[in-house]
Amino acid sequence: MNRRLVVFIDYQNTYRSARRAFGFDDSPDHWEGQVHPRTVGELICRRYTDAPTDLKDVRVYRGMPSGTHDRKGYAAAQRQTSIWTKTTLVSVITRPLRYPHNYPTDPPEEKGIDVMIALDYVTMAVRGEYDLGVLFSGDTDLVPALEQVITLGTVTSEVAAWNPGAGSGARLRPPGQNIRCHWLDQVDYEAVRDGRDYNIKS
Repeated sequence: MNRRLVVFIDYQNTYRSARRAFGFDDSPDHWEGQVHPRTVGELICRRYTDAPTDLKDVRVYRGMPSGTHDRKGYAAAQRQTSIWTKTTLVSVITRPLRYPHNYPTDPPEEKGIDVMIALDYVTMAVRGEYDLGVLFSGDTDLVPALEQVITLGTVTSEVAAWNPGAGSGARLRPPGQNIRCHWLDQVDYEAVRDGRDYNIKS
């Protein structure tokens, strides 16, 4: 039986780390850093050449802007997630962004996304819902989830990260564990890049 792959994408973390890795931090083009989640999953799946592997799910976790505080951002996020959910093998999990009292002076924050990813990563492993679980994030708060799944010993835990080409990229690394990292370079980024401006209706 083919191995079942599930890719867990911490979307905002993945987006921001792509902008840092590939020189888009100062770009006014906010879409630079966006990716197509299913294409990311397919790219990673093709790297398993040692045994037959099927992509079963790409789970995307992201904060959702408020329709009251940020109507434009909310509409753009709705367009983006709508396109994701029309694609098979993609599951979108959202939580409302938290807005500070002095917004928009201070930006909204994601709250609870890391907890949702960690819970799903561990729970799905316990239930035997995947054989290979790849966590695409640089958030070190997720390391305990990796450690817990490694301790189970029933599935394989791996991570994905952007490789900037110069210096070293940031990846999750549980202490004392040598787990596989799927390094994605700028050529890979261009292959999965989503250059659409979701602020514009189409």
